[in-house]
Amino acid sequence: MGFSATGGMAGSSAMVGWVAARGSSGGIKQYYLGGLTPDKVVPDKGNLQVIVNSSFITMESGRVYMVFQLATTTSSALPSWLLFATGPTGLFPSAPGYQLVKHLDKVSIRIDYTSGSIGNSQSQANGSSSSSSSTPQSDSCGNKLMNSNAVFTFDTSNLNCFPVWNAQDFILRYSQSSSNIWSFIVSAPDKNSYIAMGFSPNGAMVGSSAIVGWVPSSSSITATGGLKQYYLGGTTPSQVVPDSGNLQFVANSTLITSQSSRLFLAFQLQTAQPLSRLIFAVGPTGVFPSVPSFALAQHQDKASITFNYASATGSSSSASSSSSVNSIVSLKRTHGLLNILGWGILIIMGAIIARHFKQWDPLWFYFHVSVQSLGFLLGFIGVISGLILNDRLHANVQIHKALGIIILVLACLQMMAILARPKKESKARKYWNLYHHNTGRILIILAIANIFYGIHLGHEGSAWKIGYGIVLAILFFIAFIFEMRKWSDDEDDDDD
Repeated sequence: MGFSATGGMAGSSAMVGWVAARGSSGGIKQYYLGGLTPDKVVPDKGNLQVIVNSSFITMESGRVYMVFQLATTTSSALPSWLLFATGPTGLFPSAPGYQLVKHLDKVSIRIDYTSGSIGNSQSQANGSSSSSSSTPQSDSCGNKLMNSNAVFTFDTSNLNCFPVWNAQDFILRYSQSSSNIWSFIVSAPDKNSYIAMGFSPNGAMVGSSAIVGWVPSSSSITATGGLKQYYLGGTTPSQVVPDSGNLQFVANSTLITSQSSRLFLAFQLQTAQPLSRLIFAVGPTGVFPSVPSFALAQHQDKASITFNYASATGSSSSASSSSSVNSIVSLKRTHGLLNILGWGILIIMGAIIARHFKQWDPLWFYFHVSVQSLGFLLGFIGVISGLILNDRLHANVQIHKALGIIILVLACLQMMAILARPKKESKARKYWNLYHHNTGRILIILAIANIFYGIHLGHEGSAWKIGYGIVLAILFFIAFIFEMRKWSDDEDDDDD
């Protein structure tokens, strides 16, 4: 039996007792649960003031009884969260280390010592808790929160209520508790999956911070429940970072509980005004974050809304299935590949041909025009796909978008310059060459910079940057070899 300030095992102090079968010795000790690893579970340590000679452990009629007395000034000095756990069969602490084996199952409850009322209970961690019910019930804004006084840590009597996601039956309750504190409770059906609520600067999942809660079913032996903040830095699992984000929670306000087959995710934020772009998600059935990484599995469904806190209204609600998410990821990568191939490879190849293969006149010219035209076509399609992607994501990529448009305009000027190309003997030819060559150089420099910037914005990781960097290095190496050869030939001509 443990006493916790937050409902989590880490940081709590516990009394542990055991009675081995067939007359083997038993024992009782206090442990301090300093962390998740065995070396942080320390025997004969903790914050409990156990009265001398008051503790003992005994077994009668097939039941184990653990008895102890604690010395406190008042009942309020005791933490309101109680933890209970059972160990694995046949494994007990023993001399000399008295190391505690990981529990087989556990539960946490919140208790009011003065009234004797118990809040909620379930296998949980990090300030979370739950209770189960065999009778499924729906929730609506007309319903009162169940056992609100005993369960939630903040006042729930004056919460505004709004159905935010009808497809998944998500209901949001909220209120401004003070000038800089906002209270939230999200209600959703308990489908044995995690639920999440995120706050986004632009409506997209990437770049948002989310609070995620989960309560595994009683049949989930290895998974325990919990609640964590995640920063959604990208679309890959490594970029969804636990215990990170921009949300400032009020201490001891976070809670996840399951009641009557519904999950209730509660928390308070320290902010003058929460972001109005809200994101909600449901995780895959039976897949939960777990130690040590607490990696978050990809959601099976999500929704994004723009919410007006003053009027309790939402707009532009959109649900996105996993197939829709995959289509956006596919469009993003298509956009990147087209622009890399068009602006970042073919245009450079065309410039190398024009500079170093003029001895094969007029073949070099036709080859140069063909390669540049193909690069322009692929790059043009890439820009259009980027505009479509930006319209779907509503992402803040103004610099990347502006550079892409400038590159497209320069490329259009280059294509039109072919039609206005003066003859070799014309006096205007040298001015045309000056314009055409320098515009091409500026286009290539901007294209390379925007490609790397686009990979950064797309959160595709270092693989794309390294891959394109290798291709770019090969092209520059080839250009350098041809340039050295050209300089050598020019010196030979001067000597002659």
